[in-house]
Amino acid sequence: MRFGTFMLTLFALVASAFGADAATDKTPQALIEAIYAYDPNESEADAPSPYGVFFSKGLNTLFQKDRDGKADDEIGSVDFDPVIGGQDGAAENVRPGAPIIIDDTAELKVTFTNGGPMTLYYTLVRENGGWKVDDIASPQGEFPWSLRDLLTSQPEQ
Repeated sequence: MRFGTFMLTLFALVASAFGADAATDKTPQALIEAIYAYDPNESEADAPSPYGVFFSKGLNTLFQKDRDGKADDEIGSVDFDPVIGGQDGAAENVRPGAPIIIDDTAELKVTFTNGGPMTLYYTLVRENGGWKVDDIASPQGEFPWSLRDLLTSQPEQ
């Protein structure tokens, strides 16, 4: 009986440590709302990405490889906050669009303001019964980008 209580307490502590709120990833919209409500300063300082808890295994692997390939004093390939589409500011008036879901993949547009109107496109994948971010892209503007492209592109030599 005591062991069961210990295990239940341990599970609750582990779940809270990893930000595991079962409702945050049950729908694409819930995941997006959780990301924009999240304070990235709560992440571990040495995490490859402050949003790792919301990212797919594949995207987290790319962030880790990028980090492993850099010296400690070097900035990684993603030198901005991809969730706000810039280095500074905060997302306000966040509006996730209706997702297009095909099998275990979802795509949706997220609009918000951060010094001006912003639009980002999210690709989500279903992992372990919940949704995770597999890519974020900003295909418009002077410098279009995709997280996956930034993390997999080779530097020009």
